[in-house]
Amino acid sequence: MDCNEARPLLDAAMDRELSAADARRIEQHLARCAECRREAHALRAVSDATRTAEYFRAPEALRARIVNGLPPIAAGAEPASRQSAEANSEAPAPTREPARGAEAPSSEPRAKGLGARWRGWAFGSGTRPSAPRGRSVPTFGWGAALGWPGAIAVAALAIVLATSAALFSHRPGAAASPFVDELVASHVRAQLSGRDIDVVSSDQHTVKPWFNGRLDYAPPVEDLAENGFSLTGGRLDYLDHRRVAVLVYRYRKHVIDLYVMPAANAGATQSPAALTSDGYALASWRDHGMVWWAVSDAEPAVLAQLRAALAARLAPSTKPSS
Repeated sequence: MDCNEARPLLDAAMDRELSAADARRIEQHLARCAECRREAHALRAVSDATRTAEYFRAPEALRARIVNGLPPIAAGAEPASRQSAEANSEAPAPTREPARGAEAPSSEPRAKGLGARWRGWAFGSGTRPSAPRGRSVPTFGWGAALGWPGAIAVAALAIVLATSAALFSHRPGAAASPFVDELVASHVRAQLSGRDIDVVSSDQHTVKPWFNGRLDYAPPVEDLAENGFSLTGGRLDYLDHRRVAVLVYRYRKHVIDLYVMPAANAGATQSPAALTSDGYALASWRDHGMVWWAVSDAEPAVLAQLRAALAARLAPSTKPSS
């Protein structure tokens, strides 16, 4: 195990989340690597400081203010749970549903009797139901006016319109696609796992050879620190049913994942040059025989700057040959 493999595992090793084999490999590496050992000591110090931090309880004055802010309880009032239990115990037993179109007796439970009365009124009986307490009932009757066929047609039309409205209101933007969702999920998953880099290096001559033997193509690797985009490493990922190279850049406090794949095998990944998905900015372009996808929480303009800087770096030299 080298430093590139050990560094992403140090957090998990401190929390004893590694398997026995990986924990043993980390111990062996720390025994011979002073730099990683210092990193492990720093992580341990942070963990110990967090565990030994003093626990602060809320002051009694805060509790008193919360209690005083609660609404007063009226004298003689009983808890709501008891009132509900008594109301349920005194409720009359349900009776048979009245005949269609007939008024239900007042002692019948409102939920059951009202449903029958509405059905009779809606489908042609013409008997208007009585209103629940505190509510009004419309003075028109679709069933009485249209009859059975008309009422069914109106109900079917209402269902179709409601379904169409729901579909259009929740339909994702035209820019979204399964591949875009896969890209965003890959970027978020890498950030949450803490293992977003397989090879940690700012040297393009270290990152580029690392992909040899791990991919069936050679991705171009450029350090764009002069343009504000520092190369921090790379990793492998699996997208669109194939392995792809991911170059990791940093722009100020933002992480930018740059996915690189051959253009010949990426016909299904075409998309607008710039778009957003789930709050993340994406940019896509083709250059140097590759399809490039940039994903970040930075502004879309930042990805446009990255694209311009990379295009300038990959452009063929205009110097005359000697």
